[in-house]
Amino acid sequence: MDKIKLEEKLDRIESLLLGSKKVLTMEEACDYTGISRSYLYKLTSRGEIPYSKPNGKMIFFDIEKLNKWLLQNSRKSHDEIAGAALRYTFKNRR
Repeated sequence: MDKIKLEEKLDRIESLLLGSKKVLTMEEACDYTGISRSYLYKLTSRGEIPYSKPNGKMIFFDIEKLNKWLLQNSRKSHDEIAGAALRYTFKNRR
């Protein structure tokens, strides 16, 4: 097995392990979300992303809250919009 394939497999294993953790450090949250460290710091300083700072130094993220934050402001697909419109018209028929 060549070195590149081995590194790719290790990266995939690491990402799978991150998904099973309940609390992430700053570096783990950056890897998990794909957000740069500087932008993640900016989001925490603005209070735009949920985080914890138990001893006033290290920043931790609850993975469930992080997932919820990542999935906020979702957009519906055309099929979902059409289905909702159809349900609305059947419900409000006169």
